[in-house]
Amino acid sequence: MPDIDADKRTIRELIENWAVWRDARLWDRFRTVWHVDGRMMATWFQGSFEDFIRVNNEGWARGVRILHFLGGSSIEVKDDRAIAQTKMTISQRAPVEGVICDVVCTGRFYDFFARRGGRWGLVLRQPIYEKDRLDPVAPSAKLALDQNLLKSFPEGYRYLAYVQARIGYKVKPDMPGLEGPELDALYARGARWLNGEGLS
Repeated sequence: MPDIDADKRTIRELIENWAVWRDARLWDRFRTVWHVDGRMMATWFQGSFEDFIRVNNEGWARGVRILHFLGGSSIEVKDDRAIAQTKMTISQRAPVEGVICDVVCTGRFYDFFARRGGRWGLVLRQPIYEKDRLDPVAPSAKLALDQNLLKSFPEGYRYLAYVQARIGYKVKPDMPGLEGPELDALYARGARWLNGEGLS
């Protein structure tokens, strides 16, 4: 009989390993979280996990510092497929209009997992961006933002996108947020995945 609890523990460990190994840049270990066709979606990057490793290294060399912290998970397993939702925060420190700032975005990792050859691995990670904020590191610093640029980004990751755009990234404008059609479409995609369909 399938051991669903064991499967959930394995998947949760993969989720935790992703965050620790990605932030520590332990890329050989990070690769073991994924299946070979695994894809990563983010505000500033969409592509294969190998390309994600490459652009992270390029960003690190330019001084980009992005970190992750995890909360609770809800994991649904059906046969050799799973959908995991994990509360998380993304934090980034960067200069914004000449002021060193911290931006923190709260949301969920929405993960598509599969068991292949007896091994669970990540096939697709799609974050959900629920709310964010931006603060100068020095409390007395004065920060003036370009309001037109700020308002061009979705509410759930508006400040994160502002920071990333200012350091040269092209930000995807239609990521899932706290509500809306993008979130509804993601849930529907997850349901199809659990029913054995492809990642359409």
